[in-house]
Amino acid sequence: MDMIRALWAYRGFILGSVRREFQTKYRNSLLGAAWNIINPLSMIFVYTVIFSQLMKARLPGVEGNYAFSIYLCTGILIWGLFAEITSRATGMFLEHANLLKKLSFPRLCLPVTVVANALLNFGIVFGLFSVFLVLSGNFPGWAFLALVPLLLLMVAFAIGIGITLGVLNVFFRDVGQFFGIFLSFWFWFTPIVYPVAILPEQVQYLMNFNPMARVMVACQAVLVHGQWPNWTSLWPVAVLAVLLCSFGLRLFRQRSGEMVDEL
Repeated sequence: MDMIRALWAYRGFILGSVRREFQTKYRNSLLGAAWNIINPLSMIFVYTVIFSQLMKARLPGVEGNYAFSIYLCTGILIWGLFAEITSRATGMFLEHANLLKKLSFPRLCLPVTVVANALLNFGIVFGLFSVFLVLSGNFPGWAFLALVPLLLLMVAFAIGIGITLGVLNVFFRDVGQFFGIFLSFWFWFTPIVYPVAILPEQVQYLMNFNPMARVMVACQAVLVHGQWPNWTSLWPVAVLAVLLCSFGLRLFRQRSGEMVDEL
């Protein structure tokens, strides 16, 4: 509760940081924030034209010209949010070293800012993707609401990883470098560009040990198949997210003083 009150007291600092980063990102570009719309539109257009019209790609067990395009967009957008939170959080204390040494503020404002920025970028892109689903006649209906708890679960899992690695990265700089490589392998071991059904049974069994595979399959069930996810399959991810967040916060509280000296 003390942490929540401290974050609420510094909400202006958090919102200002989010706004400043968003403005800085497009400060010297002619189109400015319009690139937030152009980039996702181009991605949706490319996937739709190449996979649906030119390659005539089909998703096993799903009818529809745009099924594979929706499958790809779903995976890449969800993974993009996860990767942005974990990658940014891993380097957030090093990135804001001068701020940490000069100003006194709740250090947890930094991971909150990271999550807020990632959700802002994701919200713009996913909003356009949702419009595409409606216009193409592939909107999943009421099952779409299931994405809210799914995304909250994934964000909790991501920030648990990010805070833990962010603290360790201050003392062991190899952590950030290694995680970037690990994230690349993790991407290909997650059913994003291929369906789980095409894999051998042994590999499908190993997928059960990948938390992001469980989240991804649940999101794909909603957006591709228009079905409610299998909530039972997500309880290991929920437990892992709670454990990582608890461990990360404990590690952060224990090492916050040493972190400033190390920076």
